[in-house]
Amino acid sequence: MDKPVNDCKAAGRPKAAEVEARTQELLQIAGGLFLKNGYTKTSLESIARAAHVAVRTIYVKFGGKAGLLHAVLADKRDRFFRNQPMQSDPRPLKEVVDDFARQMYGLLTSQEAVDMQRIVMAEAPTNPELAEAFWNGGPRQTREMLGRFFARPDIHAQLRPDIDLDLLPGYLMGCIAGDQLCRFVFPPEKQLPDQALRELDRRLELFYRAVLARP
Repeated sequence: MDKPVNDCKAAGRPKAAEVEARTQELLQIAGGLFLKNGYTKTSLESIARAAHVAVRTIYVKFGGKAGLLHAVLADKRDRFFRNQPMQSDPRPLKEVVDDFARQMYGLLTSQEAVDMQRIVMAEAPTNPELAEAFWNGGPRQTREMLGRFFARPDIHAQLRPDIDLDLLPGYLMGCIAGDQLCRFVFPPEKQLPDQALRELDRRLELFYRAVLARP
């Protein structure tokens, strides 16, 4: 006995969980190929072939290679900040910023992040779409999130009255990252985690001295 037409259509339609799993697989494969070959040398055809999807699917879903890179970075950022409710966290400013700084430092110093930043630095001057996709997929969103946090009335009240809120997110990110140039120019040193965290704490202490209102 033949199945009703509606049942056949339902059986052929992928579930939301399956679609999400396929999307995540595509993002993982694309991210790996970008890191392995660089952005410019990674074609949509090679990504589609490795992910077993049509090139047209990538265009429809992401708008092209720049959109795909943006999605790769945004996905990693979203997973990282899933447990970072800075806009509603009721804890004191220092506790919130300390937690954010430690997790962000771990992300920035991961080998994957360092490799991606090296690719961007090398290729961005001749590939503006790469620079824009990288900035919009991660750094811009993070700075906007920090800007909203520092603009909270309860947080803003703890800052020096002459603080320029527009500059504060970038200043904090610089204090967290430390001397990034050394990581790009020289091979990464085998630094003990405790030592790295102590140096991060010293940079954060300078940040707090510079921006917090005097008691």
